Parts: sequence; C-alpha cells; structure tokens
Amino acid sequence: MHCAPLRTALSARLDGEELPPGLTPRLLDEHLAGCADCRRFEAQARALSVRVAHASAAAGGDPATVETLLAALRTRPVRPGGAARAHQEGNTGEAAAGC
Repeated sequence: MHCAPLRTALSARLDGEELPPGLTPRLLDEHLAGCADCRRFEAQARALSVRVAHASAAAGGDPATVETLLAALRTRPVRPGGAARAHQEGNTGEAAAGC
C-alpha cells in the first residue's frame, strides 16, 4: 500500500478524527511497524501537534492567532526526515520519501 493515504489516516488519528473508509487502527499500526518513513512522519506530526498546542496556549487560545499559525504551517511542505535532510542529500519530494 502507498504511504500517502496512510499518512492522511495517521493525521486523522492524531487529530481524533475518524479514519478514512477502509483503514483501521490495526492496518495503520502494521504499516508503521514496517515503514520507517511513516514512523518518522508520525513522530513529526506528533511534535507539530504539541508545538501548535503550546503556541495556542501561549496565545491565550485566541482563534485568530491559532488560525494564522496554522495557515503559515499549511504553506510549508512536509517531507520525511525534514526539509533540511532532503536538501542536504540532494533529494526532493517523493524521491526522498521512499514510498
């Protein structure tokens, strides 16, 4: 199975949302067990969630400030291993993902 739909499901699971049809927690866990890139993606997504929560708390939970932060984050591409690692290795996009 390709990683992209599983990463969407991982994001949904982290956000407490329902998983897309056909994907179960067991399927996600099995994929994570065998895919280092997706484990890295999940770790980065978890870290981002923590940073957003801290930024939201620091902003007093102001919805406008939180939305501004999220809008800025949406414009930045997410790559396994981080953009700096992909750049250092001369990889971009899917070639760096390994999926």
